[in-house]
Amino acid sequence: MNITEPMFLALIALVDEPRHGYGIVQEVDRLSEGRVQLKIGTLYGVLDRLSAEGLVEPDREEVQQGRLRRYYRLTDEGADALEQEAARLAANAEAANARLRARRSPEPSDAPTRTPSHPRQLPAGGAA
Repeated sequence: MNITEPMFLALIALVDEPRHGYGIVQEVDRLSEGRVQLKIGTLYGVLDRLSAEGLVEPDREEVQQGRLRRYYRLTDEGADALEQEAARLAANAEAANARLRARRSPEPSDAPTRTPSHPRQLPAGGAA
């Protein structure tokens, strides 16, 4: 399963407690420091996909101010998928960081570079 960033963040939002849709939106905003802002329509698409994969499930429903709030919770399969995805992303980030570190501080070449002590003389006619 390809876990998108909004799916990944929604799974993280459900690790510590069940949340209703708006609570997930707020937690994703907080986790991403405002970088990912889920719209309600997008959120329910994410939750439908996560539910279909067995990664989240409805926890309970409550009526507040005449509106039904459905709470979702992370399943054991969801926790496993989140752990695997976090490890995959961490490995990819480490590979990128290692290459960037190498780029910034290249290893010295095995062969020393020599600067000629005098310029090479070309024969008459200018051909080498």
